[in-house]
Amino acid sequence: MSDKTPYPPIADYAYIGDGHSAALVSKSGSIDWLCMPRIDSASCFGRILDWDKGGYCRIAPTMKHTSSRRYVENSLALETTFRTEDGEVRLTDFFPMREGGRHNPYRQIVRIMEGARGSLELAVNIMPRFDYGSVRPWIRPDKSGNFIAMGGSDGLLISGDFDLLMEHRHHLSAKVQIKKGEKRRLCILYCNPKDLEDGLIEAPAAEELDRRLDVTIQWWRSWLNRAHYKGPYSEPVKISAMTLKGLTNAPTGAIAAAPTTSLPEVMHGSRNWDYRYSWIRDSALTVRSLGEIGYDGEADAFRRFVERSAAGHADEIQILFGVGGERRLREYELDELEGYRGARPVRIGNAAKAQMQLDVYGELLELAWRWYERGHEPDDDYWEFLVELVCAAVERWKEPDRGMWEIRGEPLHFVLSKAACWAAADLGIRLSRRLSRTAPVERWERARQEIRGAIEEKGYDQKRGVFIRAFDRPEMDASLLLLPAFGYVEYDDERMIRTTDAVWGELAKDGFVRRYAIGNDDLEGEEGAFLACSFWMVECLSRQGRFRKAKELFERTLAAGNDLCLFSEEYNPRTKEMLGNFPQGLTHLSLIAAAVTLSQSGAESV
Repeated sequence: MSDKTPYPPIADYAYIGDGHSAALVSKSGSIDWLCMPRIDSASCFGRILDWDKGGYCRIAPTMKHTSSRRYVENSLALETTFRTEDGEVRLTDFFPMREGGRHNPYRQIVRIMEGARGSLELAVNIMPRFDYGSVRPWIRPDKSGNFIAMGGSDGLLISGDFDLLMEHRHHLSAKVQIKKGEKRRLCILYCNPKDLEDGLIEAPAAEELDRRLDVTIQWWRSWLNRAHYKGPYSEPVKISAMTLKGLTNAPTGAIAAAPTTSLPEVMHGSRNWDYRYSWIRDSALTVRSLGEIGYDGEADAFRRFVERSAAGHADEIQILFGVGGERRLREYELDELEGYRGARPVRIGNAAKAQMQLDVYGELLELAWRWYERGHEPDDDYWEFLVELVCAAVERWKEPDRGMWEIRGEPLHFVLSKAACWAAADLGIRLSRRLSRTAPVERWERARQEIRGAIEEKGYDQKRGVFIRAFDRPEMDASLLLLPAFGYVEYDDERMIRTTDAVWGELAKDGFVRRYAIGNDDLEGEEGAFLACSFWMVECLSRQGRFRKAKELFERTLAAGNDLCLFSEEYNPRTKEMLGNFPQGLTHLSLIAAAVTLSQSGAESV
């Protein structure tokens, strides 16, 4: 990778979100990714995917400087501090939160500059580009001295308590001198362009923006106070929880896998995907992790989202939906964008929505079981939905599928998929008996026994004494580490201990766990270590009593995050570079589960 690239490393970015929109802010004070009004909307700033065409909003000193950053304690408000010999300025970036914001969000991003020492000059550059950089918006002043940017169906109201200058009708800039104790504010508000044109939208006053920052910080702190995790890794757990909350679509309860698209899993390959949608698997695991630290409401909201999006019928289930429940997620490529550091293609949409992945049945029954264990009982409609899910699992378990890794080659009989169907039947039986609900239990019992028999015969290597990736495919797959999570086998079962060791022996490289061996899919390029898999390994080792190894692996994987405890999907241990979409929900939820397990087992004190 060339050192001359203008693109910062993925680790240089911070994440902010509000349950509607999302943005990535670089260490240099540049918003290089912003999608509004939803996380899966076309970008307003998107130079992370094309440095010249994508658009950005940068605030940074005009002279040589150093910088540091942090999240304002217990909040998702980002504070970047710039320092020179003559001065120091704090830049705070946030999406304003408020009570009632679930259905009536502000739809704005705010940047507040505050002098902390001496005097410092900042350069402000705002270059919006709508529809993934394809539209250079028309920028013009309004009657109040603010600026409106319009193009297509998108509009922005850009306001500040300093003088902005328009350059070439597509670019705003300013030089701002800030002394100790002074504040300057920039507000970018997403609007309907017709409302902007008609002057129906007013920019909030400076004092109101300050108030919104205070309210936002308090909102996040109030939400975090509901958590009951008190273990030694509280900071990464809190950051992970807030990240997952930010990825949750507030109106619907859907949980996006990540806020970005097409950040490459491998450079010069084709593993570039759009993750701004809600996968049943990832989301079910998310609410499991959040539920373990006290967030039952998020679990219930996602449960209802799936039932609603599937129209109450198991045969309408997809493996992923749009965050509003959308079903048509056509995948296409933006050929005009060069991609992050030249990594192409840039994809919008995700064709995996049409795949069959049988593990979703087990995940949804696991979600229902945990919901029941927290003191809830399904109503008649929800019970009918669960019965349909179990029936679908027992009818389809013999079919090959794409597995949890969404293999785009030939489908296989993945062992985890079969075990998830077994779990669907098992949990359906248990729920029926606990609730005294009518269901075809005898049929489910026969299927449960048949599935286990098939796994023991074709999905278990008798010679080595380990579970294998797929029927008659003896290689290892890190998804096998989730077998105990589905209740198929206990963590400390000798077969699972041997399987854990075999996964480590075949898939560990440079101290991290990979999903599967190179060449076990039909895609070009060698991907990095899949960080969630290392956290799954931590959970297995800890529950097997191998505390020292569990703690060492946890802390090594924790070090793969950036200075803000944010994690990508994958990691290259040799170059110490993040790979894939960022921040990745699956990594963060797995971190929480591993930290909780270490805390419960006492392994963190080893």
